[in-house]
Amino acid sequence: MSGLLTRLEKSSLEHRSDGGSAPETAGSSASFWTVVRSVQTHILREHADLLTKARVDSAGRNHLRGVILRTLAEQGLFVQRMTREALAEAVTSEIIGYGPLDPLLRDPDITDILVNSPNQVFVEKKGRLELTQVVFRDEEHLNDIIGRIVGPIGRRVDQASPFVDARLPDGSRVNVVVPPVVVGGPTLCVRKFSPRPWSLGDLVERGTLSGEMARYLQICVRAHFNLIIAGGTGSGKTTLLNTLVNDLGDAEDRVITVEDSAEIHLTGRHVVSLEARPPSIEGKGEITIRQLVRNSLRMRPDRLIIGEVRGPEAFELLNALNTGHEGSLSTLHANSALDALNRLENMVLMAGEPLPHGVIREQVQGAVDVVVVMIRLASGSRKMTSVGLVQKAGETGKHSDGRVVPVFRWDPGGGNIPEQFARCTGCPPSETLVQRARRTGLKDDELAFLGWKGGA
Repeated sequence: MSGLLTRLEKSSLEHRSDGGSAPETAGSSASFWTVVRSVQTHILREHADLLTKARVDSAGRNHLRGVILRTLAEQGLFVQRMTREALAEAVTSEIIGYGPLDPLLRDPDITDILVNSPNQVFVEKKGRLELTQVVFRDEEHLNDIIGRIVGPIGRRVDQASPFVDARLPDGSRVNVVVPPVVVGGPTLCVRKFSPRPWSLGDLVERGTLSGEMARYLQICVRAHFNLIIAGGTGSGKTTLLNTLVNDLGDAEDRVITVEDSAEIHLTGRHVVSLEARPPSIEGKGEITIRQLVRNSLRMRPDRLIIGEVRGPEAFELLNALNTGHEGSLSTLHANSALDALNRLENMVLMAGEPLPHGVIREQVQGAVDVVVVMIRLASGSRKMTSVGLVQKAGETGKHSDGRVVPVFRWDPGGGNIPEQFARCTGCPPSETLVQRARRTGLKDDELAFLGWKGGA
């Protein structure tokens, strides 16, 4: 502790000699950082035992904040244009929180936080990017906050490993990139998640999809159809994935999730979440998505949920879907349903298995039942542009062409014509899917809603 105090005192002297800088939100720049250092030094000397509990417990944080408030009053410390309560909260964030990020993380209207440099922080609100007045003291301050984020989950970021995926305790996703692969200094991206799980009803209210599309997808998930959700970055793929599984409400289904960084938040009681691990500083101990998918098949899953397929793990996923693990879901980056199937085929080839391309295409057709495509508009809103059924080889008379038959389409309209979600005709589920749906207990009216014409 004495070493830390020495560094704080040295930093304080250096700060007073060079003028320093501070976040805009702090009011008076030099005095704010002087207050932070003075209070931090006092807390380390007199109340170091409070820090551990304050970092993991809200009651402990409130207790520490009260101690800081008293310290400010006793020492007569203040910052212009800040109340003492606001100053105590800001100092608490600097000591045990994420500093300038804390107010942004608490704002429910903010979905993304993008730190381009210590002096440039953007946020996304309602689909629009906005430049904030929040800044960091300097690059060292930003690096300190990054260390607080990646350290507790056993991740590291440095010149030898200059980018990392991490997550905050509330599940928010974090990506960090530092020099030498980024020019100018470290960058930080935070994708926040709503503390309340979204439902399909919420997405319908926001105009992401129609009520008819929502019911169709609910029935598909209940019927144990295999779904792929395609789209670009920020198009709402993971949000839709969460809502589809959570709306299922199947308490008896054992669900195994596999992700690079945990983003899927399921409310079911029978959920096991697996997370990949990067290699250590010695280059050892890496656990890949492909290894986790292979291992998950030994864990007796009723449903397998893969956060995103982006590499050779696609081979293991196809093996799972073609060997009885029905009702599985995943996402991938693609611009259309056909592009999604083609990408899946290409990713299987990345596994290095000596399989003819025609065989891979047949396996993809047999494994994937429904493809959903999401986009993000210039306005920031998300739309489900299509829902399609994958044709099965040998049942439609078309062999291994990977064609997707549209069930729903989104028409953006134009001029005086409003946008609309339209249902297409002539796209009933295959007999294989009908039989699978019957085994899960679907009734005839639900099968009819999927487009089944009867007779099976």
